[in-house]
Amino acid sequence: MNSSSCAIITFLLLFIGCSSRPLYPLPSHDEKTKIPLQTFRPFNVAHRGSNGELPEETAPSYLRAIEEGTDFIETDILVSKDGVLMCHHDVILDDTTDVLDHIQFADRKRTYEVEGANMTGLFIFDFTLEELKTLRAKQRFSFRDQQYNGKFPIITFEEYIQIAINAPRVVGIYPEIKNPVLMNQHVKWPKGKRFEDVFVEILKKYGYKGSYMSKEWLKQPCFIQSFAPSSLVHIHNKTDLPKIFLIDDVDVRTQDTNQTYQEITSDRYFNYIKEFVVGIGPWKDTIVPVIDNYIETPTDLVDRAHAYNLQVHPYTFRNENKYLHFNFSEDPYIEYDYWINTIGVDGLFTDFTGSLHRYQEWTCPSSSDNRDATKLLQKISSMIVKYELPRRT
Repeated sequence: MNSSSCAIITFLLLFIGCSSRPLYPLPSHDEKTKIPLQTFRPFNVAHRGSNGELPEETAPSYLRAIEEGTDFIETDILVSKDGVLMCHHDVILDDTTDVLDHIQFADRKRTYEVEGANMTGLFIFDFTLEELKTLRAKQRFSFRDQQYNGKFPIITFEEYIQIAINAPRVVGIYPEIKNPVLMNQHVKWPKGKRFEDVFVEILKKYGYKGSYMSKEWLKQPCFIQSFAPSSLVHIHNKTDLPKIFLIDDVDVRTQDTNQTYQEITSDRYFNYIKEFVVGIGPWKDTIVPVIDNYIETPTDLVDRAHAYNLQVHPYTFRNENKYLHFNFSEDPYIEYDYWINTIGVDGLFTDFTGSLHRYQEWTCPSSSDNRDATKLLQKISSMIVKYELPRRT
């Protein structure tokens, strides 16, 4: 081998060594350096963050989900007494915070009508932001890790947004306009504004805009979700961000329009709502009914939604055996395979975003890095062969 071929091979080996390192950009505010959102496979939606591991809707839960590879971090937005939008799922604080340990708040217990039924507890809209910040989150389910209880505060909508914006890659947000009827009853804003108006204003403040898959949307991806169709219709002309209509169980009526499940999943309704939303988010057992922990024949809900060009993002996928049907041998990877490849959904809400990410990476890698690496090595090999001298005999 002559000196020129040695030099070329040395350069190529140095190039291989540099290229073999993962190309993960360091945390940066420069969007040009960020890995973009993947858009070629179903979206991995971190339901309340990685809440299978950490208390839901806390900063560590969202940061963990980002670390584990989620596409979107999902949250529920409610309102404090002084009109600050907060990340919290339940309208009462009793089950997922340590509020009951704060004796100074014992007299705040109230009973209100919530979606047609009386509910008693310590309601989030009876507490100011300052008071809410004294509370600490706790794990909802007793069978999940309890060691982080009492360590993390409740966060605001704006703090949640900043977590996504400051991520080392493009991470979408998926906020829900939660219980808007109740919020608008108990919290008032000046100039006749509604909860939904303030919600949209905050998104605009942080630069969220653009229709689905537009350049602006891909820069800062966001889906707006709600169980209340009137809220989605109300904000239709206020933002072109894509919206998802959430659908509850078959026996639950819509909280604002009092419509039945049969009404809101009819062809007639899909033909109407498609003008305002890009998809639906149904409870997964309404797509594939379950009896005695065995799945039954799937309904035609996904096919009909797709016929109206509506995406389908079902909720909620969980790793624990009690949530995994016998058909899947209580294996979450088999369940993911069924929903992605047999049912054909477009996104999945999961409490264990790491599990879904690992499944998708094994079956459908997030980029062409592996294929590109193979092509690169083949090219290098051919170049080396080209510069090899004939062997002496």
